[in-house]
Amino acid sequence: MDAFVVHGGRALSGTVRVSGAKNSALKLVAAALLAEGRTIVRNVPDIVDIRVMGDVLAHLGVGWQRRGDAVTLDVPADLGTETPAHLVKQLRASIVVLGPLLARCGRARVAMPGGCNLGSRNIDMHLSGLASLGARITYGPDYVEAVTPQLEGADLELPYASVGATENLLMAAVTARGTTRISNAAREPEIADLAGLLNAMGAGISGAGTSEVVVRGVEALQPAVHEVVGDRIEAGTFAVAAAVTGGDVKIEGVSPAHLRIPLGKLRAAGAEVDEGEGCLVVRGPARPRAVDVVTLPYPGFPTDLQPQFLVLLSQAAGTSMVTENVFDGRFSIVEHLQRLGVDLRIEGHHAIVRGARQLEGTTVQATDLRAGAALVLAGLVASGETVVTAPEHVDRGYADFAGRLAALGADVSRRAYAPAAGVA
Repeated sequence: MDAFVVHGGRALSGTVRVSGAKNSALKLVAAALLAEGRTIVRNVPDIVDIRVMGDVLAHLGVGWQRRGDAVTLDVPADLGTETPAHLVKQLRASIVVLGPLLARCGRARVAMPGGCNLGSRNIDMHLSGLASLGARITYGPDYVEAVTPQLEGADLELPYASVGATENLLMAAVTARGTTRISNAAREPEIADLAGLLNAMGAGISGAGTSEVVVRGVEALQPAVHEVVGDRIEAGTFAVAAAVTGGDVKIEGVSPAHLRIPLGKLRAAGAEVDEGEGCLVVRGPARPRAVDVVTLPYPGFPTDLQPQFLVLLSQAAGTSMVTENVFDGRFSIVEHLQRLGVDLRIEGHHAIVRGARQLEGTTVQATDLRAGAALVLAGLVASGETVVTAPEHVDRGYADFAGRLAALGADVSRRAYAPAAGVA
């Protein structure tokens, strides 16, 4: 089987450019369903999740071609309206085809989504919002179906600032009759990026990136060209890699404004962070300081950077507390960090990290996308050899992760690995 094989002890240095945001690109290519014709999305990351979404759209009849970082989507007049379960179960984000299919075709049947197992993440808010817009929702054993003769604008208030629900309802509402207001909407930069493409296609959206989004329905959308915003989570991962190794790394292709709180936590931990136009430079301390971290929806500290910060805090002088408020399954990494020597215990939704421990390389397993990346970072500061199995989780969100770390001076490779007897 494949694995990341890491030998620690090297400070990272150099320049790395992040890809387009995974969590934006997936929704942008789904938004192309709203308009017949050719839509082009640039700066699309070359990752597994994008390939799976491409397969989902191809199943619906969309022509999909990739050249470099640009994806061309040729959307036919007659779209399919059912997504295949074997693809959708690989990718939670595929549920966002529900909104655009319903808006464009008046009907959509979508298999229940899969993706990383991060605890309870149901789609009730997506469906109740669509029902408020006039859709009739029915359930099958492993799918949900929505049907409507015409969506009607409505005032929607989300009980939680769900990114996926905001995106699905935004795309459904663009051709609804009248005006839709989404209160307590998610404020992530990826929401504003999606609204940017939709407006370029002719939608009437205002307030994206704030807690209230107003959508004035239009009759139809047209194809457009759009460039994906830089991936703030990938940038944050490389920033932590620089900080935890005592390195000096320039990270290009991202807006530092999208990482305000994580960068503040890096500074509090002793790192030097210089911000530029579309870039940042992180210089790690000889020994990080302990800090407390609390995950919250944007603009709070992102849950997708929580595992990486657990690694950083394992090297900090003192005791830190990390509080997880977003996903109840985000601490699946803990037992694997403990195997590497991290002094870490869980109390409810808090992780208590006693730092300044020398980590010892061993074999660990990626349990999800961000946990896998974090375990590779742990290997960068562990003595001996660290082997991170199940690297396919990391492939879902990071293009050539090992290669780009190696270009910064890390001793890390992705290669076939034969486990010793008794090693999972």
